[in-house]
Amino acid sequence: MRALKILVIVMAVVILAGSATLIVLIAGRLSRSGPGTAPSQPFAAAPIELPAGARVETMSAGSDRLVVDIVLADGNRRLVIIDLATGRQLGAIPLRTAR
Repeated sequence: MRALKILVIVMAVVILAGSATLIVLIAGRLSRSGPGTAPSQPFAAAPIELPAGARVETMSAGSDRLVVDIVLADGNRRLVIIDLATGRQLGAIPLRTAR
């Protein structure tokens, strides 16, 4: 019974210490990047040229890439991959329906 009491006390201390650490980390990150904080580096990327009549269907962002699904005027699609760090277009993948 004594061992059980010691185990419960140790686990309570671990839970409290973990919760306090989590609160301190969250508060520190919120204070560094609050809503009024200006970005550390301005972002200015070159515009991405779309073909005439094309429209953006969807976009999907990963950790360092943006994939833009473009529907062309003739109905074909193209995936444009953009580097989020530089804004540079890395490539384009044409999508065609198999015949």
